[in-house]
Amino acid sequence: MDIAIHLQREQDYLVACMRQERWAQELLYKDYYNTMMPLCQRYATNKEDALDIMHEGFIKVFKHIGKYQLGTSLNAWIKRIMVNTAIDFYRKRVRRRTEDLDTAFGIKSPEPNAINFLAAEEIIECLHQLSPSYRSIFNLYVIEGYSHKEIAAKMNISESTSRSNLVKARAKLRALLLSNYAEYERR
Repeated sequence: MDIAIHLQREQDYLVACMRQERWAQELLYKDYYNTMMPLCQRYATNKEDALDIMHEGFIKVFKHIGKYQLGTSLNAWIKRIMVNTAIDFYRKRVRRRTEDLDTAFGIKSPEPNAINFLAAEEIIECLHQLSPSYRSIFNLYVIEGYSHKEIAAKMNISESTSRSNLVKARAKLRALLLSNYAEYERR
């Protein structure tokens, strides 16, 4: 599709979304489902929670669509809403824990990189096995590119807790991946 036609189409249905026209909201949802669902799954424990996060995120998108600046990246704007919705979901569901930083720094692993041998689904399944706090901090830092200061502010924790939980999340993820790699080797 020609980029100008795509941009005009996007602008037309965004204006319709601003008027709360259902056909346009449905089109926006369908256009961004395949992009936003994997993002939500990275934060969720299971598919049902991921769907809850995504649906709540789209409700916020439709409610605040008037704040979107035409001509800027719609994908980035929706993604930011989904990430914030995932964090809100986490805050509602999980009691925050403060982790011991000294213990976290002592965790090391000399084993080889198992990621190269595993399918994406297996890696995502390992991410789902992390606790919600570890998974959220890992996603925000490693995948979304937030700093520990930004994570601390978003999640109402200290920067040292963010760092500690990231170290522990990586160690736990590494152990899960190596366990899956060992299973792969036995096949």
